[in-house]
Amino acid sequence: MSTAGSMLKTHPRDLNGVDHEVVTKCIEACVECAQACTSCADACLGQESAQELVECIRSNADCADICAATSRVMTRHTGHDANLKRSVLEACAAACKACGDVCEGHGSRYEHCRVCAEVCRRCEKACLEMTKSLG
Repeated sequence: MSTAGSMLKTHPRDLNGVDHEVVTKCIEACVECAQACTSCADACLGQESAQELVECIRSNADCADICAATSRVMTRHTGHDANLKRSVLEACAAACKACGDVCEGHGSRYEHCRVCAEVCRRCEKACLEMTKSLG
């Protein structure tokens, strides 16, 4: 079991009827996406054509920040606010979609962008699934 899953199972508060696996998957996808986007932005900066990748770098940075914040919000369950979580998840899904689209456009030329686009798509899907679970 992952650390996120273990921590959720040991939390003294109920997850308000939300499936532990769905929450765990969402948190893990957000953490993975934040890392992938940070790495992709750094790899873009290392390219000789970095000036052509400004939009990708900015999109990576935005997505990484939003994913990191989302993972932290989704980790907290004491004083749960479903409306706030829903808003954060929707923003994260939108950031992942936007970043995934930009990275996908560079994916045939840069392997790091192809990988990042895949991770963004998984995170977008996990956030949307989590949003549905909130009711």
